[in-house]
Amino acid sequence: MTTPTRNTFDVAGRGILITGASQGLGANFARTLAAHGAKLVLAARQVSKLEALQAEIEAAGGSAATVAMDVTSGAAAIDAAIAETAEKLGGRIDVLINNAGIAVSKPFLKLTEEDWDATVDTNLKGAFLVAQAVAKRMVETGGGSIVNIASVLGTEVMGNLVPYCASKAGVNHMTRAMALELARYNIRVNAIAPGYIETDINASFFETEGGQKLLRKVAQRKLGAAVDLDGALLLLSSDASAFMTGSVVTVDGGFGLA
Repeated sequence: MTTPTRNTFDVAGRGILITGASQGLGANFARTLAAHGAKLVLAARQVSKLEALQAEIEAAGGSAATVAMDVTSGAAAIDAAIAETAEKLGGRIDVLINNAGIAVSKPFLKLTEEDWDATVDTNLKGAFLVAQAVAKRMVETGGGSIVNIASVLGTEVMGNLVPYCASKAGVNHMTRAMALELARYNIRVNAIAPGYIETDINASFFETEGGQKLLRKVAQRKLGAAVDLDGALLLLSSDASAFMTGSVVTVDGGFGLA
């Protein structure tokens, strides 16, 4: 039997679209993939932030372009943004990092219909519409990899985040269902489920008593850093995961073990 040979974790030259790339995890994903030689299109609503990140990546020798995209704008607008993305990548999208997402933190009894719609429309419906538009192009070009960004709160729960938990549980199941249907087209669909990752937004919270209480539920007793997701990101974006589809890769320091 012949053993296949692959350039493990190699994403050099791959055309990769990252949604929600203007800040947080999306921006870090962009920096990591650019540093490994990928050709990027950065997508989000905040174009000025995308352009600043593009300039940063290009100054470091990487390749990046920007596309304005609001994942809640509907199928027609998303299709147009994906068409623009494909043009900027020379006609082929090899990898989608489906990252755009929001959270509304309120007690269940105080949630509004608008809170629910904003969260689910972004995290689940938006992820579906982007993935579908990209998958249609991948079918035409011979395949690719879709990486949905899920969360440990897709399997665990936390107070004041009902729409977020529900939407991320949907992302998990959507990932598996998509993988089943798209495998015949040589399209792999997997997800990364981050645990508590330190960002500029949440760093001060984790210094509070409530934040410290949450950290005690993490087996490693610490917050993750954005770079802790790099291994899973490069795995699922490269041929190192060629025999993986329908997987949800959890990166949470053991939060789910408690």
